[in-house]
Amino acid sequence: MNSTLTRTWSAILFDLDGTITDSAPAITSSLARTFAVLGRPVPSVSELLAYVGPPLLAAFREYAGMTPDEAVEAVAVYRADYQNGHLLDTAIFPGVAGVLERIHAAKIPMAVATSKTQHNAIAVLEHFDLARYFAAIVGSTDTETRSSKADIVAEALERLGAAGADLTAPVMVGDRRYDAEGAAEHGVPTILVEWGYGSPAEATAAATTVYSSDRLAKLLLG
Repeated sequence: MNSTLTRTWSAILFDLDGTITDSAPAITSSLARTFAVLGRPVPSVSELLAYVGPPLLAAFREYAGMTPDEAVEAVAVYRADYQNGHLLDTAIFPGVAGVLERIHAAKIPMAVATSKTQHNAIAVLEHFDLARYFAAIVGSTDTETRSSKADIVAEALERLGAAGADLTAPVMVGDRRYDAEGAAEHGVPTILVEWGYGSPAEATAAATTVYSSDRLAKLLLG
C-alpha cells in the first residue's frame, strides 16, 4: 500500500454517483430515453454505464461521438427526463452511511465533489438525510461553467477552506478515473471504491482501491 495512505487525513472529498449512491439504474434509463428522443441508436446497458461518473458533456462527445452542440442538446434532454421523477430512484450503497457518520463524529471535515448538478446532488443527499455530514456539496452548474472534475474539486477545496478546514492532507474517495484525475490536478490522492461503476483498468489512476465500506473506514479513520 502507498505509504501516503497511512496518514491522518485532514479533509475528505467524496464523489456521489457510484461512491455514495447506487444511482446507475435511474441514470442509464434516462440516458436510454435520451438517445431514443434524439433519434439515435440506444446503447446497451453496459455501454451506458460508462456515462455514469464523468461530466455528461464530455461523455456524450467521447462515447457517442457527438459534436459540442449535439452534446449540449443531449444533456438538456437527459436532465429534463432525469429530474422528472427519476432523481430519487436510487439507493445508498451498504455501509456507506455508517462510514460518513463515523467520519463526521471524528470531526474530519467532508465535502461532496460530484459531476451531478449541484442542486440535484443536494436534493439526493437531503432525501437520504446525509447532507448534514458535509461542510460543502459541490456539483456541476446547469450552464456547464463548472463541469470538469478538476474544477469541481477546486471549488470543493475552496469551500472547505472557507469553512475553516485544514487542507494540508486531503483525500478524494471516488469510483472512476475522472475522480482520481481531477483530484490529482490539485495534488490530492484518491481512493477508488470497487463497488462503483469504474473498470479495473481505471484503478491505475488511484493511490489504492477498497472493496468494502469497512476497508474504506479503516483507510480514512485508521
